[in-house]
Amino acid sequence: MINHISVVIMAKNAQDTIQECLSSLQTFSEVILYLNDSTDNTKKIAQRYKNIKIIEGEFLGFGPTKNMAASYANNDWIFSLDSDEIINEQLLSEIKNQDYSNENNLFVLRRENYFLGQKTISKDLIVRIYNKNKSKFNNNAVHEKIIVSKTNIKIILKNSFKHLNITDINQTLTKMIKYTDLGSKGKKTCYFTIVILKSFFAFIQTYFLRLYFLNGWVGFTIAITNANRRFYKYLKQFLNCKK
Repeated sequence: MINHISVVIMAKNAQDTIQECLSSLQTFSEVILYLNDSTDNTKKIAQRYKNIKIIEGEFLGFGPTKNMAASYANNDWIFSLDSDEIINEQLLSEIKNQDYSNENNLFVLRRENYFLGQKTISKDLIVRIYNKNKSKFNNNAVHEKIIVSKTNIKIILKNSFKHLNITDINQTLTKMIKYTDLGSKGKKTCYFTIVILKSFFAFIQTYFLRLYFLNGWVGFTIAITNANRRFYKYLKQFLNCKK
């Protein structure tokens, strides 16, 4: 068992992925599952696991909510995970064998992204294990990140984990509404030309610069999705300006 690290997960209506996620975490003695306004079977599924501690609270924005969820952990070392991310045995072994004597260490993990069951060309390097006495998430409502200070030491792990980013095509629409609402709240864009250019560049950046054209129909779909998300984010900001 891994007794010195608490896994912290924030979730809402994650019944499609939560079982696979939690099943991969049974090596950890404590997993905090912070549910915010979940109305599906996520809670019922999580209750099957003995190492899961369920907390129900409000959504404060991604950064603040993840910090709130971490406050319920008994351990200082936090492994922040999403409800659609799956850990394998190789990564678990690597995590277990790291040196946690220095609270300034930040452990960077490799994430492989999947779209409708298809592995994409996209891979991320993300800080996911940190000591809550020294580090925390920023206050971003969306696109939150662990704050990295000059005293922190980044350690990149070799093994990767799986991110089931989209399992149902309708998720692209529901996520678009949520993320564009958060990304436009309290912000204004007063020139419609910016709305057009931002969405156009999102497609070019994804499909060509990030080489998603190598992923066939999946890459094209993701590029279109990113362009639409950017379009509606800035359109909402444009409408805020009109008000």
